[in-house]
Formats: sequence, C-alpha cells, structure tokens
Amino acid sequence: MCAVLYAELAEVYSRLEETPGKLEKTEIIAKVMKGVDEELLGIISQLLMGRVFPEWSGLELGVGPSMLYEAIAFVCGVAPKDVKRAVAEAGDAGSAAEELLKRKVQQTLIARRLSVREVYSTFERIARASGKGSHQRKLKLLAELLSHAEPLEARYIVRTVLGELRVGVAEGLVRDAIALAFSVPASAVERAYMLCGDFGEVARRAKHEGEEGLRSIRMKPGTPVKPMLAQLAPSLEKVLQELGTAAVEVKYDGARVQIHKRGEELWIFSRRLENVTSALPDVAERAKRCITATTAVVEGEAVAVDPETGKPRAFQEILRRFRRKYDVGKMVAEIPFEVFLFDALYIDGEMLIDLSFEERRRRLEGAVKPERGFELAEQLITGSAGEAEAFYEKALEMGHEGIMLKSLRAPYVPGARVGYMYKLKPVMETLDLVITGAVWGTGKRAGWLSSYELSARDEDTGELLPVGRVGTGVTEEQLQEFTEMLRPLIISQEAEEVRLMPKVVVEVAYQEIQRSPNYASGFALRFPRVVRVREDKSPEEADTLQRVRELYESQRQAP
Repeated sequence: MCAVLYAELAEVYSRLEETPGKLEKTEIIAKVMKGVDEELLGIISQLLMGRVFPEWSGLELGVGPSMLYEAIAFVCGVAPKDVKRAVAEAGDAGSAAEELLKRKVQQTLIARRLSVREVYSTFERIARASGKGSHQRKLKLLAELLSHAEPLEARYIVRTVLGELRVGVAEGLVRDAIALAFSVPASAVERAYMLCGDFGEVARRAKHEGEEGLRSIRMKPGTPVKPMLAQLAPSLEKVLQELGTAAVEVKYDGARVQIHKRGEELWIFSRRLENVTSALPDVAERAKRCITATTAVVEGEAVAVDPETGKPRAFQEILRRFRRKYDVGKMVAEIPFEVFLFDALYIDGEMLIDLSFEERRRRLEGAVKPERGFELAEQLITGSAGEAEAFYEKALEMGHEGIMLKSLRAPYVPGARVGYMYKLKPVMETLDLVITGAVWGTGKRAGWLSSYELSARDEDTGELLPVGRVGTGVTEEQLQEFTEMLRPLIISQEAEEVRLMPKVVVEVAYQEIQRSPNYASGFALRFPRVVRVREDKSPEEADTLQRVRELYESQRQAP
C-alpha cells in the first residue's frame, strides 16, 4: 500500500464498516500503518477517523449538504431533487452517491484512478477557497473529484465531506493501532499525540525510534495541546477529604484560552484548538507585554467584563469576540476582555506538565508580570472546608460560575478528565451534546426546526448516539435562530424528520439521566433544555457516552 490508491483506502473503510470488534479493527488499521509511505501516515490517520485536517490546523472544508448534492447531481446527470430523494431512500448520502454513480448517464471521457494524496490535496484546495467566487470553485473541485471516483470511493468521499464516515474509528483505535504496528506502549503513543497533535509524526517516531522516540516528543510553542479537564465535585467536603490541602481557585465564567509565545511570535488558541489570535488583538498585546519568559505556553480564562458592573457578561458575548473576522477593533471596544491565567505548561524551553501543580503555579508567577486585565487567577491554598466555602461564596458574588479545587501534587495530563481537579458549581452538571436531527414544526411552529435530537459521542468508535430530544422551553426567537443555523446542515428528510450534519454542539441541562431501551445509547435525559450553543466546542469535544454513564451512576449514589 505504498503508493496508496484511494480505492485501497475505500476497501479498508468497507472492511472496517463490516467489522464490529475493536481488536479486529485495530489489526486492520495497524496493517495499513505498516504498509503506507511515511509521508502519508498523518493524512491516512486523519482520514481513517473521518477527519480531513487536525483540529488545530484552522482548515475546514466549508461544504454543506446543498453544495455536495449539487456536485453529485452534476456528475451523475440528475437533478438535485433526485439526489435528495436517493439520500432519503438510502438513509445515507454516501450510499446514495454510490448507487447514483453506478447508474450515471454521463461518462468521464478521460478516467483516471484517484490516489489518497490527490483526494487530500483536493480537500485542501476546497478548504482554502475563499472570497468572491469561492462557492463555484469549491463546487467545481468537488465535481471534478467525484467525476473520477468509482462508486465505492464516492461513498466514502461523500461521508467524509459530511463528517459521517460511519466506520467506527476514533482516536483510541488509531492510538492502539500505532502501538500494535510498531510494538510500542499505547500509553506512550497517547502521550506523544497529546503533545504534538499529529498521529503522522507519532507513527513515524514509533516506527523508527520506538518508545524512546515517542518519549522524546516535546511540546512546541505554536502547536496547541488539548486542555486537561475537571471532574464534577461530589461535594466540597469530600473533595478536600480526598485531596487534603488544595488549591482553590475562582471558576471564571469565560472561555478557556491557551497562549503560546516564542520570542516576538504569539498565538492564542481556543478550547477547540482554533487559532483566534487575530480576533483578540487586545489580549495578544497584553500577553506580549506581561509574559516575561522568552518562550511559554500558559493557560487561562478570557472573560468579557461589563465595565459598569465589573461582572462577567453572557457567554454568547464572549463567542462574538472569538468569531469576529472583520471590524475587530470595534468589537474590542464593545466587548473588552480580561484574562486570568491559572497554569503553565512550558516555560523557556522546559516542558512543565510532569511537575506538580504547585510547582507549575510557581513557575507561572515567575514568568508573568501581571497588570490590570491580564492577571493570575485568584487562589486560596487551604484544607479547611469553611475557608473554601467562604471563597466559593465570594466567587459567586463576583458573578462567576463557582470554584475549582486542584491537587497541589498533580501533574498536567492533556486531553484527560482527571481525578485530581474538580469543579464546584451551584447548578446541576450539564452535558455538551451534538444536535444530529430535528423535526419540522407544525401549527405555531410551522416553518421552524424543533424537537432537536441530542447525541453523545462513543469514545471508542466516534459514533454519535442519541440520548434524547429537546423541544420545550425554546422561545420563538430561539426557534428562528436554530432553524437558520441548522437548515444548511440538513442531510436528508423523511416526512417531517430531518437528519443533520453533526456540527452544532449545545450545552444541555436536565432533571436526571435514565436508562432507556428507546435510544441506541441506552440512556435518556429527562426534561432536557438547551442552556446555550457551545460554538467554542467541536463535535469531537462533545461529552462522551462514558461521561453520561458516569453522571448516571453518580446520581444513583447521591443521598
């Protein structure tokens, strides 16, 4: 599989789709890893997971179902409505494209076999098409790609574009496959990937340098790492009993940022690893001035503060800043940010993640000269529940979400929800779920999408499994907003039911989690309601089925 025709990858997809067992899937992927050229390892790794680009690359295809169906219609010599009908009948756009290509009227005059490299290169050109005429350029590139695709290839090209590969491969399986292919520990693969965010680099190191090569991978300023995540605190007393003396910090009601500095260069990354530096020039200016270290990777929370009250503004106001591409200066004046730093991952050439939190905080204090608007997170070191309770009440009075409780001895584990960092809030823990379907309303709701299907991510396969629907408690204004956001993502429709591209993540509150045979996940949310859209999160960052299960178990144990 050295040259790697896309047809070969399509056959691999087909085998993975038909193989239910994790071990068997791992063996299939490992065989691919062993046989592929080194330069393609990164591309193959991404494509096997149904992705095209790493999250931190900043590249997105920017292709919705409407454009894709138009390209399929052109290549197959049918009307777009016929494509929609075929998708509805097949229940899957990829399978519909496959069948349409089998029966297509128009024939390509000069047929050639697609390579993985060519498919990826075309995807990259589509992603980079912007400005006036970009729609037509994207459409032409898609049509050209599909015109050279065999029916089976078209199935997986279409599914990849829609983010619905359906072969049951997520990061965990790729990690295990690299470990199997090159006889290295999965834990070493996991750590290396979390530090560099590139399975291609990880696989190359594993192949040529083994475990030692993986252990030598270091964090690089300019390449973001996935943030460490906190557990929900069962109670303040129980956490302090477990941790002993702990660091208690304000849980700021803002958006997480990871700031990287290398000399005069500076990058700001969002929670979903997007480069948002250009949208936050005020934060970048302060960071350059206040971070005294020559090289650094620090984490904090960006908070939009109301200048009149001094309290944080709504989360959606924060996201307006992150999304802004034009008239940025005007938005800076309208929604000023303050940043509160709470961790240091890298300072002056030294990676700090294996050090204790207490030491990392000390290094952070030594690498930053705070000023108004760019400060260190307020912190209390205590083992007293009474002192922690008073700090908690103070944080709430300030208008923030609650507090964080952190073990002073713990290392930093990128991308993991760890058992030595807890969050305590006065409201029930919410879930971040993906909207995967909806229903066209009737009566007063006619013309609006409502009754949104909510799905959690299976951590092993990457599959999105429904855990319920939410339809009540949504205002007419919200219905209109959601319809405008979701309409371009409609993949197929049967009667009033529509299936959507998995793009939109929402934060959901609920009364409780129940076991349910009615959903593929095995769980159902009772009385769910949408709290807010989480535009700072990608579908890959949605809560997992494991998280739903943990919350279900914790509520059963509650007094």
